[in-house]
Amino acid sequence: MISSNRCSFLSNTGLVGCSRSSGLQTKRLVPFRVECLASSSSSGGDRKLRAVMETIADVDNNQTVAGGVQDVYGEDKATEDHFVTPWSVSVASGYTLLRDPHFNKGLAFTDKERDAHFLRGLLPPTSISQETQVKKVLQHIRQYQLPLQKYTAMMNLQETNERVFYKLLIDHVEELLPVVYTPTVGEACQKYGSIYMRPQGLYISLKEKGRILEVLKNWPEKDIQVIVVTDGERILGLGDLGCQGMGIPVGKLSLYTALGGVRPSACLPITIDVGTNNELLLNDELYIGLRQRRATGQEYSELIHEFMTAVKQNYGEKILIQFEDFANHNAFDLLEKYRSTHLVFNDDIQGTASVVLAGLVAGLKFIGGNLSDHRFLFLGAGEAGTGIAELIALETSKQTGAPVEEVRKNIWLVDSKGLIVSSRGESLQHFKRPWAHEHEPITNLLDAVKKIKPTVLIGTSGQGKTFTQEVVEAMAEINERPIVLALSNPTSQAECTAEEAYTWSKGHAIFASGSPFAPVEYEGNVFVPGQANNAYIFPGFGLGLIMSGTIRVRDDLLLAASEALASQVTQEHFDKGLIYPPFKDIRKISAHIAAKVAAKSYELGLATRLPQPKDLVEHAESCMYTPAYRRYR
Repeated sequence: MISSNRCSFLSNTGLVGCSRSSGLQTKRLVPFRVECLASSSSSGGDRKLRAVMETIADVDNNQTVAGGVQDVYGEDKATEDHFVTPWSVSVASGYTLLRDPHFNKGLAFTDKERDAHFLRGLLPPTSISQETQVKKVLQHIRQYQLPLQKYTAMMNLQETNERVFYKLLIDHVEELLPVVYTPTVGEACQKYGSIYMRPQGLYISLKEKGRILEVLKNWPEKDIQVIVVTDGERILGLGDLGCQGMGIPVGKLSLYTALGGVRPSACLPITIDVGTNNELLLNDELYIGLRQRRATGQEYSELIHEFMTAVKQNYGEKILIQFEDFANHNAFDLLEKYRSTHLVFNDDIQGTASVVLAGLVAGLKFIGGNLSDHRFLFLGAGEAGTGIAELIALETSKQTGAPVEEVRKNIWLVDSKGLIVSSRGESLQHFKRPWAHEHEPITNLLDAVKKIKPTVLIGTSGQGKTFTQEVVEAMAEINERPIVLALSNPTSQAECTAEEAYTWSKGHAIFASGSPFAPVEYEGNVFVPGQANNAYIFPGFGLGLIMSGTIRVRDDLLLAASEALASQVTQEHFDKGLIYPPFKDIRKISAHIAAKVAAKSYELGLATRLPQPKDLVEHAESCMYTPAYRRYR
């Protein structure tokens, strides 16, 4: 091995430098490896010689978390006034640089940069700013009439100029969030086979069983901090979309970056393809996944376990794995199985619960009363419903000191067979049994509302139009200010619309939904419906875990995230009918959530990045990725 503590012979080539110090700052040499293979012959036969050269990159000693990933080339430490070098495997130049979405700047390359990186003639002579590029792209996207066309345009932009994509999304988040995420991403997944142009994540199928670690090593980025993974069996409220569920991990991780500031290169979307039971897809010549029915039982469990083991082996103890859109029968079991050995988080169970709890806490702050004063009725007893119910119970127990088993008695769930009651006994799935209370059987939602008399009605059924006029009117008759949350996605699956909720309740309902609805005018008053979107929680939650080096997710961290989000709702917001703050402030909100989550992690002894920063909000903001262009040298 050729190495040097102070200098490298490679410094003579001008590729690298030597360790040096000044009165202002100290720099250090960070090694990375370049391996060369050669063959030679001897009397003993052919043998291979491996020459390993250690080269060095010059970066500052004062590290920043930068979204949780060590940045060898100093890019995240640079400001817009500092120069950086666009490294990939080597210095990116010419046509290759223009085709690299991480470093491409399009017409924003300056004359000096065009000379330094052999771009002369490859671009028109005009140089324009990033702000002008954003304006141009936004005008282009707004010309499309169909949401799916806008989605496709945004995905193409992400694959050609990453920084413009994220700057556009950050600057116009309220307009573009429904394009890159719900509800449009649902249609994108349904049609993924026909719109698929290039891979945007990692596909692991049954064909890779026994080789998953090898597959993970094929991903070009090595310093991964967060993985969003799905098996595509329960995509939103649309059911089994198999391999085409990849749109969900891609969309979620775009929001991790845009809303939570986690660096794009630290994010890895993964789809595990075990087949699909969707006959339409199996017979579709454009379907991109395995053409077989879903693997189940031991075959499925072994593949997932190999995946979880390989991820930890390849990326370490602090890699965050977010489960997304797994079916109920797998989601609960996977979360329970791996929560004690991995840093795992199920957004459908835990993220949804956290954002809904935040909305309830914020709403009660203004209408009065505590969680213990209210009675909750859910339509839907799957991942989302039971996850929300349990977090409400935990927060109520925390506030009152009463046992969780006792406070659960104020929370009732209705599934496809009616109210969940004790007499249904052993026929219930295990995750529903804590919610089986003593009561006569009730088979429909309207009767349940009249008998239970809830103050809060929550829909997580995935079934549209189930909060009928009779149901909403019954809620308004029982309560002066009924809270109605129609959370199912996409919009077509919402239990009721905002207009229906406000009209049927005569303007008295406090309403929020999973998908966005436009403001509603009723009798001269304009109501702005809130959106109980998981995007309020998971980006900031993930940033908090990453920047603190948390090794396990505990329920107290979810409660901290809920409380942080609720604290951002003001009287001004509530007067407009909102129980969530506007999305235009989402990066500030995410920084506060990250700070609260990190603080709780340090308190519980789950954090490994020591010492704890004095100002966690300021630290969170300093860790967030910004998509402004860097100047290249």
